[in-house]
Amino acid sequence: MSVRFVIDALDFVRKAGKRHGKILLSDLDRVQDFLHENSGEIDYWINGDIGQDNKPYLFLRIKGEMNLSCQRCLGSLTQPLAIERSLVLVETEAELIQADEGESVDAMLAVSDMDVQNLIEEEIILSLAISSRHKEGECDIYNPKRYKTIENTDSENPFAALKKLKKV
Repeated sequence: MSVRFVIDALDFVRKAGKRHGKILLSDLDRVQDFLHENSGEIDYWINGDIGQDNKPYLFLRIKGEMNLSCQRCLGSLTQPLAIERSLVLVETEAELIQADEGESVDAMLAVSDMDVQNLIEEEIILSLAISSRHKEGECDIYNPKRYKTIENTDSENPFAALKKLKKV
């Protein structure tokens, strides 16, 4: 299990904080439902800085690869992660509502005990497709070798036996 990284968001920005690390996929509880297998890890970078508009920002970058479950064939689907997000920090709910109305930037409430792993996990979930699937024709369901063909045998058709019973 990886060590949780908690920051005071505004203090992290004031100090121009930078952090790089790795998180095991098995440590991301909410992501487990999407995974075909939970082996592997992702890299993250988080930087705090004052933006050109003199507002506090968290800059988040996530890289890695996940094996999701294809919703069509239930097989493994490799999903590369390359997320880059800029989040403006606001101090009040009113500022958050105002920032959301503008829709030009993503905003989040600055808290003194922000769990970076939870933030990363949320960004990963938001980046995933609603229904992860292979491209058309790539699923195992389209592979004729996957299914065994029923060979014609000399044995009696089971429905023929039912037909005989019906006549009795």
